[in-house]
Amino acid sequence: MGRGYRDGDSRRYFDWLFYSNLDYMSAKNLLEDVRCYNNVAFHCQQCIEKSLKGYLLFKKHKLYDGHNLTWLCKQAMVCDEHFSQWLEKCTLLNRYYIETRYPADIQLDIDTKTVTEIMDYTTEILTFITEQIRFDFASYHKKKR
Repeated sequence: MGRGYRDGDSRRYFDWLFYSNLDYMSAKNLLEDVRCYNNVAFHCQQCIEKSLKGYLLFKKHKLYDGHNLTWLCKQAMVCDEHFSQWLEKCTLLNRYYIETRYPADIQLDIDTKTVTEIMDYTTEILTFITEQIRFDFASYHKKKR
């Protein structure tokens, strides 16, 4: 069962894309330190989660709960079959939601090749979604409450 949405969760799809881009920027900044590769992967997962939720809010006027990128991508495919090209990559990015944030007996070891692939996938999907809803991060300003 998901957490549900709080009254404070934005119903403005551009806000979701704004925060998605902040996660993307964070991932890019963390790339400089090998010790932060797990954090890069997590921020990439978050970037795509928020992007997909923003897209779905744009198309269906409904906030979607959950963190499963595969499921969110399938929901987006209902609106636009072109999202099917991202299904496999969303499934791969899915694993970086929990495993990157908690210590485990068998640590998830992300090497330079893998983190580069993760960033490439994230860039491709984020660019696609941003173009679909014509979001311009550089000129966007959140509304103040």
